[in-house]
Amino acid sequence: MDGSGYPRRLGEQDLGIAERVMAIADIFEALTAADRPYKAPKTLSESVKILVGMARDGHIDGQLLELFLSSGVYRQYAERFLRAAQIDEVDVAYWLRQMRCPA
Repeated sequence: MDGSGYPRRLGEQDLGIAERVMAIADIFEALTAADRPYKAPKTLSESVKILVGMARDGHIDGQLLELFLSSGVYRQYAERFLRAAQIDEVDVAYWLRQMRCPA
């Protein structure tokens, strides 16, 4: 994480694990939120694609994103809080490969 804005413009070395986890959770929630008048909610696959791009660009912690995806936490959240139309298939193995490969 390069410190270019989230949170408080701090770099990864300045953030604890809890703060890095909260960054991923906050971004995921914002992407999928259906109660924002200024944007339509994203699907799971759209949200994961954005998060993977952010991890590749160093804006969020890639190892924690890998845990978020491989553990299925993203899907548990979706099943509890998202609209059915937002819950689409996410090929986690594909996105984890994309995260590890150079652009």
